[in-house]
Amino acid sequence: MNNEKEYEKVNEQVEGYTQDGQPGIEKEMNPKPIFIADDYKGSEKLKGKIALITGGDSGIGRSVAVHFAREGADIALLYLEEEEEDARHVKALAEKENVRCLLYSGDIKEAEVRKNVVREVVDQLGTINILVNNAGVQYPRKDFLEVTEENLRETFETNIISMILLTQEVYPHLEEGDAIINSTSVTAYKGSPIFIDYSSTKGAITAFTRSLAQNLAPEKIRVNAVAPGPIYTPLIPATFDAGHVDEHGEDTPMERRGQPAELGPSYVFLAAHDSSYMTGEVLHVNGGDFTST
Repeated sequence: MNNEKEYEKVNEQVEGYTQDGQPGIEKEMNPKPIFIADDYKGSEKLKGKIALITGGDSGIGRSVAVHFAREGADIALLYLEEEEEDARHVKALAEKENVRCLLYSGDIKEAEVRKNVVREVVDQLGTINILVNNAGVQYPRKDFLEVTEENLRETFETNIISMILLTQEVYPHLEEGDAIINSTSVTAYKGSPIFIDYSSTKGAITAFTRSLAQNLAPEKIRVNAVAPGPIYTPLIPATFDAGHVDEHGEDTPMERRGQPAELGPSYVFLAAHDSSYMTGEVLHVNGGDFTST
C-alpha cells in the first residue's frame, strides 16, 4: 500500500472549516485524520510496558496510543472532559489489540488531577514505564499586543509547567530502561509570527528535554522529544480560521500537512529499546522544514 497517496488524498479533501474553540473534537472533523497506517504491523516492541499519554484522546496523542497498543503496551489516557467520546473511541481501538486502556478525564493544570491520574494508573495497571507529555494549547495572534496575560498564562501552565509537574509525579515510578517522551514543535526551532507564546513554550520543552535527559541519564531513564510540523489534528480547526485550515502545511517542502499516523512510529521508536543509546534528542517530523539543532 502506498500510504503517502492516502495521506495526500485526505490532504486534498480538507476544505476550510472551523470548530468552536479548543480543545477540538476529532469526531467532528471531516475528513477524519489518519492515526495509523492500515499496513502497520506491531512486533511487540512495547509488550509488558505501561504508558501514560496526556492528550491521548485525539490527534497526535491518539496516534501514539494506538501505535503503543499495537506494539503490546497497556495505556492510560489523560484528557479533558469535553473529549470523553474521542477518548472512548481510543479505548475501543486499544482493546481490539488485546491490551488494557485506562481513561482519566481532568485538567492537567490542576495538582489533584496530576496526582490522582498517576495514582490510578499505578493502582490499576501496576506502574508507569513510559510517559508521553503531549497535551497542549495554542492561541494564534497576529498582533503581538493581542497576546493577553490570560492566554500567556494558560499556554505556559498547560504546555510546560504542568508537563514538568506531571513528570515529577511520574518520576518515582520510573526504573532503568523506562522513557519520557515530550511533544515539542517545529516552531521551537523556526519561530512563528502568530504563535509567540506557544513557540516559547515549545522552546522551553526542548530545553527541558535536554536538561532532564542529562539529569536522569545516570539512572538509565531516557528523555527524548518529537518536534512535529503541521499535522492534521483537531487543534487546527479549533484554533485557526477557515482559510488557514485550508492552506495548512502548504508551505513545507512536501507541500502538504502531515497525518498523525506519520508521527506515531517516532514515539514507538523513542519508547522502545531500539533507541537505547538516545537521550536528550529531538526527532523532527515536519515535511522537510530545515531546523538547526
